[in-house]
Amino acid sequence: MTSTALDTRDAAPPAARMGWTVAALSFGFVVVQLDVTIVNVALPALGADLGAATAGLQWTVDAYALAFAALLPSAGVLGDRLGPRGVYLAGFALFAAASAACGFAPTAGALAAARAVQGVGAALLVPTSLALLNRASGADVGVRARAVGWWTAAGGVSIALGPVVGGLLLAAFGWRSLFWVNLPLCALGAALTWRFAPTAPGDRRGRGFDVPGQALAAIALATLIAAIIEARPLGPSHPLVWGGLVVALAAAAGFTAVERRAKDPMLPLGFLGRPDFTPATLYGVAMNTAYYGVLFVLSLYLQRVLDYSALKAGLTYLPLTGMFIVSNIVSGRIVARFGPRAPMAAGALVAAAGYGLLFRLGPASGPGDMLLAFTLIPGGMGLGVPAMTTAVLGGAPPREVGVASAVLNTARQAGGAAGVALFGALAAGGTAQIVEGLRASVLIAAVMVAGGGLLAWAGISRRGRA
Repeated sequence: MTSTALDTRDAAPPAARMGWTVAALSFGFVVVQLDVTIVNVALPALGADLGAATAGLQWTVDAYALAFAALLPSAGVLGDRLGPRGVYLAGFALFAAASAACGFAPTAGALAAARAVQGVGAALLVPTSLALLNRASGADVGVRARAVGWWTAAGGVSIALGPVVGGLLLAAFGWRSLFWVNLPLCALGAALTWRFAPTAPGDRRGRGFDVPGQALAAIALATLIAAIIEARPLGPSHPLVWGGLVVALAAAAGFTAVERRAKDPMLPLGFLGRPDFTPATLYGVAMNTAYYGVLFVLSLYLQRVLDYSALKAGLTYLPLTGMFIVSNIVSGRIVARFGPRAPMAAGALVAAAGYGLLFRLGPASGPGDMLLAFTLIPGGMGLGVPAMTTAVLGGAPPREVGVASAVLNTARQAGGAAGVALFGALAAGGTAQIVEGLRASVLIAAVMVAGGGLLAWAGISRRGRA
């Protein structure tokens, strides 16, 4: 089948080619999600080698997430205007270059800066991959739901495999190899994209770039996260902490005012009034805040409290992987038949139960004490997140799919950065503080995720937009 046939909105390509297309468009999500978690098991090694305290380690994680979150909407617009295929390929090139820079970073500050550039590459990859996936699926609702299920499964498995792969690479080659591994992955993803991804022309007469909105959004996110991270080492009453919060609030207020007047707003406020969009987005925020925040604290707990090696800590996360695969695939089939509402609600409650079980962990716990929780958390997330993504994509007009997916993922990544900052602050200190912080974090996570499930049940239409 020619690329011209893939350009139609009427039919999806044959199953064999569609499989390769989904693989090509999932590779971008794989490298993006892998780098969210692969560094977690290396945090103690990074701290020792580069002389970074807990706040510095938080910046290693959050510099990536902040750049990713702040630039996602503009990346979505860029893909819509220039064509998502070319922007997707550019994302691979930038992500590979930044990963090489991370691998050669001489200081913690240089590493955080290179991680931020990685985040820019990630922002180019995610919305364009979803736009291409939506286009490749044609008008077939079932094909789109299953394709999104595989796409999110690939990302979910990457999140789960991150600590495992990180532990193996760290034990064999050192922490720098965690970033160099991205180079062959990006090369393979780009090659598959060049061969199998659909061509999709841009619309230069479409949406413009909202530079003031972009700047204000970046300032608001960065100063908020900085205030949360630095509250522990500086003290909550420190002028820099309060000043950061004030600047964040002022930038957020300015952002809202600018978006109301902008001809082509970065965040079209009309999206918030669309059926299913707001509850689905808030659901994603709850899921990411809980998961990324708890995973950061768990990595400190496993290595600093239980004294696990990086390899053993990585292998402890292995049960997450299998359940992410199964639940994501099952979710795609359920959503295709019943819509997103039920799997979103059920998935959130299952994940919340898993977080609650982690409250039992203490200084003498073992891997067996985490097994059931490490089954329920990915099981619930894998059931709910593909349904959430499908609900957002199904409600967006074809020309705005890139923007809709960018807004969704901006909110999710901002939530993940906030989770690392907040939960990391709770666990900063010695072993006793890490245990107390972990228990507080999992309780907050359980309540937050359960609330997301209730919101999905009340706010998502019964059949949804599969």
